[in-house]
Amino acid sequence: MANSVQPVRGTRDYLPEEVRVRDAIKSIILRSYENNGFSKIQTPMIEDIDRLDKSDGGENLNMIFRILKRGQKLDLTKEGLTEKDLVDSGLRFDLTLPLSRYYANNRAHLRTPFKVIQIGQVFRAERPQKGRLRQFYQCDIDIIGDASPEAEIELIHTTAKTLMELGFDDFTVRINDRRILFDMIEFAGFPKEEVLSVCITFDKLDKIGVDGVKEELLEKGYTPSVIERFVEAIDTNRDMGVSAMADYCSDQKVIEQLGYIIDSVKQLGKDKYKIEYDKSLVRGMGYYTGTIFEIVSPKFKSSIAGGGRYDKMIGNLIGEDIPAVGFSIGFERIAEILLNSEDMKFRFPEKRLALLYEKGDNFVEVLEKADELRGKGYDVCTLVKAKKLGKQLSSLSAEGYESAFIFGQEEIKDLTAQGKEQE
Repeated sequence: MANSVQPVRGTRDYLPEEVRVRDAIKSIILRSYENNGFSKIQTPMIEDIDRLDKSDGGENLNMIFRILKRGQKLDLTKEGLTEKDLVDSGLRFDLTLPLSRYYANNRAHLRTPFKVIQIGQVFRAERPQKGRLRQFYQCDIDIIGDASPEAEIELIHTTAKTLMELGFDDFTVRINDRRILFDMIEFAGFPKEEVLSVCITFDKLDKIGVDGVKEELLEKGYTPSVIERFVEAIDTNRDMGVSAMADYCSDQKVIEQLGYIIDSVKQLGKDKYKIEYDKSLVRGMGYYTGTIFEIVSPKFKSSIAGGGRYDKMIGNLIGEDIPAVGFSIGFERIAEILLNSEDMKFRFPEKRLALLYEKGDNFVEVLEKADELRGKGYDVCTLVKAKKLGKQLSSLSAEGYESAFIFGQEEIKDLTAQGKEQE
């Protein structure tokens, strides 16, 4: 029996054209982030296991890839082995904890506020299924050291502009604040220590509906009258702006700041996209301390970007709270949309050309011609001309080549027209 050549479940191979699109998307995202004043850093994929376990990463803590100790540190002969005897590190499940550790370690060399970009792979031991990968990219921007709502406004504005540069429109920014959400849960009569448990159930609202939320809360043993008060407060059929939540929130400054963020983003967006208060927005990470937000698009069934404020995470590492807030574009979801959408054909920033030559041609002169074309702004690939030229040109068009040049001729062929003829 031959060995399987399939990738590990939950991972996948990418064909050249897919990689080209993915790289171009990353390039556009990075350039947009840099254009808005953010600086790129890199952090290791491996983190200390104790730090990962104490990161308050919600359900992701159950999906950490744990790494065995190496060499003499790993003693498999010891009796009664525990995980601590076997494991001392793990793969990062997001980019927020590594950034917090990075800032704690390097803050003497960093300006305040620190506006930072991270684009890198993260790993989660998800149950393999369609749309759920175990290895995937995240594209984050964060602002560390700024407690003001202006940080949220800048992050939302930058992320929205980046999505528009990728061709997205008609998307909506949904925003809430964990402090309003927690107060609303306590207002209904749930004990303070049970707030996070209620949030876990409430976060399933989109999947199981209000009746499903009520049923799960009853199963957890909460009082029916308390559940009813909560359901009345979260009634999504009532059109309530953030100011209407003043009755539920103990700190009116939170209401004012959230209203200021929404009004400012509306002004910046100039009706190119929407922002709305969504009292049902929870977000899964336990480390969020204030504003939370995500972006939804009619082109995808789930959110395509998300983030929030995490003012305690760095403090957990150094004993001094440092305000921090971040926004992450869901790169894999964006790539899936742009690779498969009929009405969002991805446009590459570079021009791609195939230079076709005969086997008897002088290859040095062929490469010199290729360099000449590269100097005019083309990405050039040299290929032997096939006997069936029309078929070869159609194939090149399907691979994403916009142009072709036959060595010895003067005219550059437009393969986009070739592709339209084939259609």
